[in-house]
Amino acid sequence: MSESIVRYELRGNVAVLTMDDGKANALSNPMMQALHAGLDRAEKEAKAVLLVGRPKRLCAGFDLSVMTQSLEAMQSMVLDGAELLMRMYLFPRPVVIACTGHALAAGALLLLAADRRLGAAGDWKIGLNEVSIAMPLPTFAVELARDRLSPRYFAAATTMAQIFDPSGAVEAGYLDATVEPGVLLDTALADAERMAALPDPAFRLTKQRERGESVRRIRATLKEDITQLTTPRPPGA
Repeated sequence: MSESIVRYELRGNVAVLTMDDGKANALSNPMMQALHAGLDRAEKEAKAVLLVGRPKRLCAGFDLSVMTQSLEAMQSMVLDGAELLMRMYLFPRPVVIACTGHALAAGALLLLAADRRLGAAGDWKIGLNEVSIAMPLPTFAVELARDRLSPRYFAAATTMAQIFDPSGAVEAGYLDATVEPGVLLDTALADAERMAALPDPAFRLTKQRERGESVRRIRATLKEDITQLTTPRPPGA
């Protein structure tokens, strides 16, 4: 695992994975590989996972340089991202996210794939902006949104690409709560420790039963779904 991109720290029963590429925290190929490596290690060592962003950024989405490189490169990256999200969604340990700032596109999907989501209060943008950049939202993203978002906001958040501030993201269902930035990490770590006490296999099997049908539906359509994606373009381009 690249320590320069994802730092791994075991704190009590919790594996803390801190994403920091020094920029927008794009979900690049190296970032995804590092997250997989961190999850591999957490399965062996920890009873819960806490995923943390860098200051002012959780994740700005998939790496734009790859997304606009070619259709094949874009589709391959999104497929890899879907596999990471499905792994998180069914991860056998509780997954908590400390959303330190902006979480757009794939960043918002990370929130949807976690069990508990705490966000820093502030002027941050959270949501699925794909339609606004001329990219159809993949079926796996729609299904995650259908599972986790409030039905009141589902169409606005997906088809209409509405973006939310942290308080709006709580109402929509991207976040469970907001806290002041200075106490975000400590609060999220306490939540992760509390969830680490949930007994296995009761937690793991119930999570599989809660989410298994959605994951089976996603996997049945995933490869065909990816082939229908188009490369994004900036608004107004």
